[in-house]
Amino acid sequence: MSSQHEINPEELNAIIDLIRLQYGYDFSDYAPASFRRRIARCMSTAGIKTAYDLKFHLLNDKPFFGWFLQSITVNVTEMFRDPAFYKMLREQVLPTLASYPVLKIWHAGCATGEEVFSMAILLQEEGLLRRTRIYATDLNPANLERARTGIVPLQHMRDYTFNYIQSGGKNEFSSYYTARYENAIIDKELRQNILFSPHNLVTDQVFNEFQLICCRNVLIYFNKVLQNRVIHLFYDSLSPLGYLAIGMKESLLFSDIRDRFDVVSATTKVFRRKM
Repeated sequence: MSSQHEINPEELNAIIDLIRLQYGYDFSDYAPASFRRRIARCMSTAGIKTAYDLKFHLLNDKPFFGWFLQSITVNVTEMFRDPAFYKMLREQVLPTLASYPVLKIWHAGCATGEEVFSMAILLQEEGLLRRTRIYATDLNPANLERARTGIVPLQHMRDYTFNYIQSGGKNEFSSYYTARYENAIIDKELRQNILFSPHNLVTDQVFNEFQLICCRNVLIYFNKVLQNRVIHLFYDSLSPLGYLAIGMKESLLFSDIRDRFDVVSATTKVFRRKM
């Protein structure tokens, strides 16, 4: 190995195989360069110097794997991230969805729930939350456990307040949470129609039909083969004329079914399934 904590492609494949066989998580179609960097960062944090030692820990220490999974999966999230996206939802998407008697929304790769809570606030302000069911999924059980509590670090709320205002927020942002010590707790009323549950985009299948699917800033961590497979999953999970929202740096260009979507907003990356 060229430096401490660095692993070569052969070692990476061996670790991916071990995780798949031992725990059932398949990372073989994740973008290899960024995935290898995340593994190296985990090794450095844990003081593990070789791929052999890492495999030993993964095989023999189940709590270590829980920490490892938390460390290598994508957990970066914030409330009202990319305010222009939420403003676009408020002005162009939700007025159309308001015609449905019942709304079903899927947040895929929800991490610790900040974007899900943002959606709930948006729906509340547009009078749609009571007739909406939000399905928030992630492959990481620790993320889901945190999200169910509705706890958000209080230190981030100033930035989130700015995002909320920029997105066209209609109320005092502080009215949606209760400050307690170093945390903010999102109001229970906002969380009552959210179902947090495990779902792995790599291996799991369609489980419902949705009018809106949000999977933002997740596809960039997949290779093109997996990106295409996930877009197929989303297409099959959308109702006709349902909306798909992906990250601002993501694209449908590499999907072989991109022609089955209309572009609603090229800048905020919102698409609509054709009939």
